[in-house]
Amino acid sequence: MSEPSPLLLSARRIRAIFRRHAYLLLASWPRVLELVYWPAVQMLLWGFLTLFLERESGLVARAGGLFLSAVLLWDTLFRGQLGVAICFLEEMYARHLGHLFVSPLRPWELVAAVFAISLLRVLIGVGGAALLAVPIFGFSLPHALGWALLPFFAVLLAFGWAIGLVIVGLVLRLGLAAESLAWGAIFLIQPISGVYYPVAVLPQPIQPIAWCLPSAAVFEGMRAVLIEGRFDPELFFWALGALAVWILAGAAAFLALFRAARRRGLLLQVGE
Repeated sequence: MSEPSPLLLSARRIRAIFRRHAYLLLASWPRVLELVYWPAVQMLLWGFLTLFLERESGLVARAGGLFLSAVLLWDTLFRGQLGVAICFLEEMYARHLGHLFVSPLRPWELVAAVFAISLLRVLIGVGGAALLAVPIFGFSLPHALGWALLPFFAVLLAFGWAIGLVIVGLVLRLGLAAESLAWGAIFLIQPISGVYYPVAVLPQPIQPIAWCLPSAAVFEGMRAVLIEGRFDPELFFWALGALAVWILAGAAAFLALFRAARRRGLLLQVGE
């Protein structure tokens, strides 16, 4: 019998890691509830605010669901980043990383499995909140954004993964004392991402920094769809270009920090 190909072996290892985290997630109803809870709270808060502003603001009246779309897309970015970080943190809490990396498992295989489980977490959390918005507010995110939802979702999810890789690398290198980065770091970019307002509102010196973020172009594109009824390809291709830079930077940072942690024997101590 011939030996399995390296690609098949990698697929099996990725599937094993994915199944471990999927069972861990889906077998615990409090974990699933937590995934839906925060997006639902955000959706309710901004949904009721939208109902109020519809009576006061012509702009919001013309673009129904402006804030609801923004908060659900923002949660895609946040949950994508958090999903990557949480998977690594759970392995660190269980003191499991050392065992994983004395096996044939490669870092990119673990990362691929973590990306898959992050996607599952986002679909449960953001998808659950989006479904609740339909009976509560009569708002459907797919209906509001149409086919543009798919590229917006993909860019924000991948951007979250890139940020997650950097955060995971820092936690591996610095230890669990840095785990608060998993929850707080992403909010450093929220004010300059133009989630709820145009980038033009920002001070002039900050605007070039904002345009370095794929999220800024996505949220500008979202408003173009909702207010003007058009998909802006220039904004989308700008987002793709910025995303490529962030993915390369995130992967490079993760590998550098992972190798430094491995050389220092930190992978065996992260649970201490």
